[in-house]
Amino acid sequence: DLVKYAGASGDFNPIHWNNDFAVAVELPGVIAHGMFTMGAAVQLVVDWAGDPGAVIDYQTRFTKPVPVADTTGSDEPGAVLEVVGAVGALDAEARTARIDLTVTSAGQRVLTKAQAVVQLA
Repeated sequence: DLVKYAGASGDFNPIHWNNDFAVAVELPGVIAHGMFTMGAAVQLVVDWAGDPGAVIDYQTRFTKPVPVADTTGSDEPGAVLEVVGAVGALDAEARTARIDLTVTSAGQRVLTKAQAVVQLA
């Protein structure tokens, strides 16, 4: 998935594919693209809303990198994101819901202040 994302985004920074380079710049190893992590996290909201166009705002802060293990030739994922969402606020007049997301990987919070606003039908 990282290779596909790199191709789509044009982000071929070696920290996302070259373990030796990533370690040389003091990362734990290859890390996922931040925007890939952000997009994977909001998928929970998209699935809940039933329409990607219903997500009218999405903001987050990147807290920690998501290390990705080399699982070439395996069915194992290189990293696992755990995403939990809760309705944080409803605006009856605007017919919107704010969804607060908690996003972790390997027990570490990787995104903070992750919030999406959904236009309700």
